[in-house]
Amino acid sequence: PEDLALLHLSIGSRANLLFPTLPCRKASLYHNVTPSRFFERLNPPMAAVLDEGRRQVAALAGVAAFNLADSEFNAGELRALGYRDVCVLPLVTDCAFGSGPVDPGMRARLADDGCFNLLYVGRVVPNKRHDKLLQVFHHFQNTVEPRSRLVIAGSSNGQEAYKSLLLGSVHALELKRVLLTEFISAAELNACYATATAFLCMSEHEGFCAPLLESMAWDVPVFADAQAAVPETLAGVGVLFHGADSATIAETIGRVARDPALRTAVLAKQRQRLDAYRRRDVWSEIQALLPL
Repeated sequence: PEDLALLHLSIGSRANLLFPTLPCRKASLYHNVTPSRFFERLNPPMAAVLDEGRRQVAALAGVAAFNLADSEFNAGELRALGYRDVCVLPLVTDCAFGSGPVDPGMRARLADDGCFNLLYVGRVVPNKRHDKLLQVFHHFQNTVEPRSRLVIAGSSNGQEAYKSLLLGSVHALELKRVLLTEFISAAELNACYATATAFLCMSEHEGFCAPLLESMAWDVPVFADAQAAVPETLAGVGVLFHGADSATIAETIGRVARDPALRTAVLAKQRQRLDAYRRRDVWSEIQALLPL
């Protein structure tokens, strides 16, 4: 009875069904469940799992004595489902990012030709809106910087139909130098960050989006669409777009990259945000939220 079980709550899982039966104190930490609408046509089985996850989240309202969410965006979803006294514990992640080994082969592959590398890191899934990335890159490569490359670092495992659509768009748009890495090692991912000129996120659904912070750690200017928890995670730094078209986004990326004063200003603010995040006393935060 004195134990405290912490459920990391997200996708549909048998753990969510077992959680109410545990004879101990309970706490939940909500990481969000991606809406199934993004997967209905391309991956119906995944859409069904996500729908089940949403039902399970709703059913768990009132089960735990302590309810946490790793962003205010996620906390709002819990409150709408009837959860009470929801507190925010911002995503706890490895603050050592920004350092570590850099794979020499991947670095050479991305840096030796002198191209402008536009990077996105994240699973190849529909809610990340890689199709919008391709549209922005189309404008960027054709009107801003012909010697450019789009690097999409992330696995498409289980989402092969979506990847096929993206490859079809690459062909239809006649894009050059688009790299979808699939699964890569930590050192290869470090090489992607180390050689990136800019990071672009067009995702429509993020519960937090840790790669935004990882990009800041590698001193890469961040550009992002203002969706879901992305504005909250950026906390006023980087370059945030509110309904901008692809051409405007592409031209803005080029302007910041080519203007030393603008780039320096963006990076300075990002360093401040990252420093504040790294100075968190996470253990004190947890102790204040949970009766350990």
